[in-house]
Amino acid sequence: MKHYSTSADRPIRVLLVDDHRVVLWGLEKLINGERPRMEVVGKATTMAETLQILKSAAPDIVLLDLKLNGESGLNVMPGILAGSRAKVLVLTGSQDPMMHDSAVLAGARGVVEKGEAAEVLIKAIERVHEGELWLDRNATGRIFVEMARRQESQVHDPEQQRISSLTRKERLIVTSIASNASTSGKQVAERLHISEHTLRNHLTSIYAKLCVRNRLELFDYATKNRILKQPGE
Repeated sequence: MKHYSTSADRPIRVLLVDDHRVVLWGLEKLINGERPRMEVVGKATTMAETLQILKSAAPDIVLLDLKLNGESGLNVMPGILAGSRAKVLVLTGSQDPMMHDSAVLAGARGVVEKGEAAEVLIKAIERVHEGELWLDRNATGRIFVEMARRQESQVHDPEQQRISSLTRKERLIVTSIASNASTSGKQVAERLHISEHTLRNHLTSIYAKLCVRNRLELFDYATKNRILKQPGE
């Protein structure tokens, strides 16, 4: 009898995010070929599509490319992590270890290169779904060193301490507002799929934590402190 590692034998629900439709087609065939262990529940080619599909698809795993039609996959990761319980597994054509490390430091549970065998990708999806990290030994060492360095720097940097006090949702709101100073509160709320009332409550908390008084000061603060920058950029 075959043993399946999913909870109560429920398939692992996978959302595919890649800007090449032929890649999406191939990944869908590969993953759906593993039924009932796993199945594709959605496909997206842009950050906007990803966030739109995320809520209705309720994936367990988001298989994310780092380059999406000129957009960085790192930029969509905060929205994925804040808007769902899905774990992110990066699938990339890049062999740059710095980019891989940046993805993990941004919240990804692992990285698989597109040159790997299909069996490796399937195993990575299963392991990440089970709560493990999919990293080689060298990457693990580099990431632990970088995390220690950041923690040490935060001890001596009051601004970093303020920024680190933000919740994942609050940081996503700051990023959304600071990316365009002219964006209205209604537009921000719609983009994040929350009410304007909820947005105002979050902003009250953000202002208190960052010691700013309004959105203009928040934009200035985020720019000066590089809140928009992803790890490794």
